[in-house]
Amino acid sequence: MSADYPTPSILLVEDDQMDVMNVQRELRRQNINVPLVHARNGREALKMLRGEGDEPKIARPSVVMLDINMPRMNGLELLEILRSDPEFVGLNVFVMTTSDLESDRLKAQELAVSGYIIKPLSFDKFGEGGTSVDGFSLFLDLLKLKS
Repeated sequence: MSADYPTPSILLVEDDQMDVMNVQRELRRQNINVPLVHARNGREALKMLRGEGDEPKIARPSVVMLDINMPRMNGLELLEILRSDPEFVGLNVFVMTTSDLESDRLKAQELAVSGYIIKPLSFDKFGEGGTSVDGFSLFLDLLKLKS
């Protein structure tokens, strides 16, 4: 383990509880047993990462799984802030969305995402209308987190 990531962890930024449960289930099915920190929107995630307000600062996550469509601060807005912050510019971020809008995909690529996943997330469904090929890179990165 490098000094940057003493303990592998995942920050899941998602406002839909069903999607949170789906991600947790998929991680368990893949025997990926790392701490999963959940934020309900981009603003809450930023507070956790920076330790602002009443939020204690969380350890730098190995992977951020980020929904695009959320209230208060959406995923792309959060990603823009993270990419402009020297502390978080290199975070490994995967965008998850139900939207397959080309504009969302292009914006995510401009912001140097590690992968773009169309929900529902399932590691079984590469190319079957679930996860796209980009999801395969997520799967490989997550495998590195297996304990």
